[in-house]
Amino acid sequence: MIETVLNLSENIDTAVFYGVNNTNMRLIKDLHPSVKLMGRGHVLKLAGSDADVAALENTLQTLADFCSQHNTLTEQHIIDMVKGDKPVEIKHDHLIVHGVGGKSIVARTANQQKLVKDYDTNDLLFAIGPAGSGKTYTAIALAVRSLKNREVKKIILSRPAVEAGEKLGFLPGDMKEKIDPYLQPLYDALQDMIPAAKLADYLSNGTIQIAPLAFMRGRTLSDAVIILDEAQNTSTQQIKMFLTRMGLNAKMIITGDMTQIDLPPSQKSGLKDALEVLKDVKGIARVEFNQKDIVRHKLVQRIVEAYDNRHKTVVE
Repeated sequence: MIETVLNLSENIDTAVFYGVNNTNMRLIKDLHPSVKLMGRGHVLKLAGSDADVAALENTLQTLADFCSQHNTLTEQHIIDMVKGDKPVEIKHDHLIVHGVGGKSIVARTANQQKLVKDYDTNDLLFAIGPAGSGKTYTAIALAVRSLKNREVKKIILSRPAVEAGEKLGFLPGDMKEKIDPYLQPLYDALQDMIPAAKLADYLSNGTIQIAPLAFMRGRTLSDAVIILDEAQNTSTQQIKMFLTRMGLNAKMIITGDMTQIDLPPSQKSGLKDALEVLKDVKGIARVEFNQKDIVRHKLVQRIVEAYDNRHKTVVE
């Protein structure tokens, strides 16, 4: 009789690994009655004969690796492993990361794929394009992949709190409650990619930080992927301040839509200025999305095209 401890990776959401109401753990115990198995958090304790414990430990490690990579673990995966079969790999062309429930987060369009490719060879990227083109979603997926692969220690997501037809001061609640509506699209993307319990942990311990742009002043951001969304609504001073926050082992992705500037007409967009100033700087990539990249409802592409056509008519 021996006892051993297996520590699960911190990347694993234990709610997914154990199953709803511990169904996965109960199944594993039923299939291995000769081994006493207990689990608490990321620690599993096994007790039994040398051979039985070694066999179950090997099975649990394979299941843990699969769960860490794919964010899913079903009773069928467990049964397959007990039968000696390897869990079926979830593959997809241009896969970035597996999201909640094993959902494949992929780069669907040519420009999304270019952003993924440029991310590997550049530390600063600009992703410019219309609403619905997937620029922010792809950027967050890349950040989640880097965090999951332990290439960075944290993700920092930011947006300028610029009113789009509403006044911030008239919104109800304290400052956090006033700002959260501006950051909701970032929360939505994260909820697609990280299980709820794990996301809550990341947000509470600072592994993932979501904050308005003004909160970036004075910081040095190292070992992180930093994303600035809606950058067209920054001033020239704000975007310069943000870009100079980059520390060691950091990557920055700046996203924006030059057709949706909510600044006063007299104020130049910081994003437009940065694109002009930095156009010849090495180590910076620029990906321009267009209507063909729009992956929302098919009507969104038609709406964007209609507004673009009217703008062209007015200019002419």
